[in-house]
Amino acid sequence: MSAQITITLAESAVQDLESIREYYQEQEAPEVGERFIKEIISSVEELVMHPDRGRMVPEFNTPQLRELIHPPFRIVYRRYKVKISVVRVWRSERLMRLP
Repeated sequence: MSAQITITLAESAVQDLESIREYYQEQEAPEVGERFIKEIISSVEELVMHPDRGRMVPEFNTPQLRELIHPPFRIVYRRYKVKISVVRVWRSERLMRLP
């Protein structure tokens, strides 16, 4: 039996989700922001059963760095053997850069 995969959110991903919430509050559409956040979290939770579901991030072409596309967002995560770390939740049109 394989080990259960755990999911963590990097501080950068938590800040990204907070920014999404703030943006939609400023646009006077807080319900849209809340819906996006719930959908993003739901997509991330599905990675427990299907950790390789995301495609490799094209900018890096590294098997461990993957992303889910949830328009208009990219959910970028690092895939380890028994852990997934969500590192960013960005607008789809942004290109990723290494820090």
